[in-house]
Amino acid sequence: MRAICRFLFLCVLASGVLAARAQAQSANDSAPQSAVTAPGVLSSGQAAPVQKPAEPMRLSINLEGAEKPAQMSVAVQIVILMTLLSVAPSLVLLMTSFTRIVIVLGFVRTALGVPSAPSNQIIIGLSLFLTFFIMGPTFDRVNKDALQPYLAGKATSSEAMDKATVPMKEFMLKQTRTRDLEYFLELGGYGPTAVKDLPIRVVIPAFVISELQTAFQMGFLLFLPFLIIDFLVSSVLMALGMMMMPPNVVSLPFKLLLFVLVDGWHLIVKSLVQSFLN
Repeated sequence: MRAICRFLFLCVLASGVLAARAQAQSANDSAPQSAVTAPGVLSSGQAAPVQKPAEPMRLSINLEGAEKPAQMSVAVQIVILMTLLSVAPSLVLLMTSFTRIVIVLGFVRTALGVPSAPSNQIIIGLSLFLTFFIMGPTFDRVNKDALQPYLAGKATSSEAMDKATVPMKEFMLKQTRTRDLEYFLELGGYGPTAVKDLPIRVVIPAFVISELQTAFQMGFLLFLPFLIIDFLVSSVLMALGMMMMPPNVVSLPFKLLLFVLVDGWHLIVKSLVQSFLN
């Protein structure tokens, strides 16, 4: 009973407070607003400056044409840039020393008999850094002769592309066999062509074929010492009558020992770098 009485008392008190607030609000609304003046007029009678509403922020992308007819428009340059970004991995793989390096390092791992050490990430990372080291002078020439003049506005896009092709073509021709160049020239229907006039679509496939041939030759030479160890271990196991013992398990420590004693990684990297510098 007491709880009910308290509840009724609180309800009455709350209704009284709400009624008082409503009455005070109505009194404020009905009071004369003497201090309020017309919009745009100050209390002294002077006109107030009208503030313009803030304009919303807008994002606009304009593709304007080139200022000179010899240059490509911005839209075409963006399309070419996006295309280069999509084919950049192929350019790194096929127009640099990356192909030979990654194949030889893969052969080393297979010859040792450890297909997971070093991992693929380490093989590819080492190949990329060696590629950047070997291709450093060529990239510097491309930057100096083609990229910087183009960014400074001293050369058009077509001229920069032609100048950038020259050092890349020279690098590839130094590593390309003559028979591969002659084959693709014959396949493309070209006649006798000077070296400086060779088209890039002939140089690139010939360079890739030559790199594959050179990489497999180096891989064969890498397999020979480890193959001899496999033969020796197999012969010893057969002589001892241990035919159930896998030869790979026994020969693996000897392969690793030989590889470490001769400082194998240093010799392989040295041979790879010198094969391009020479």
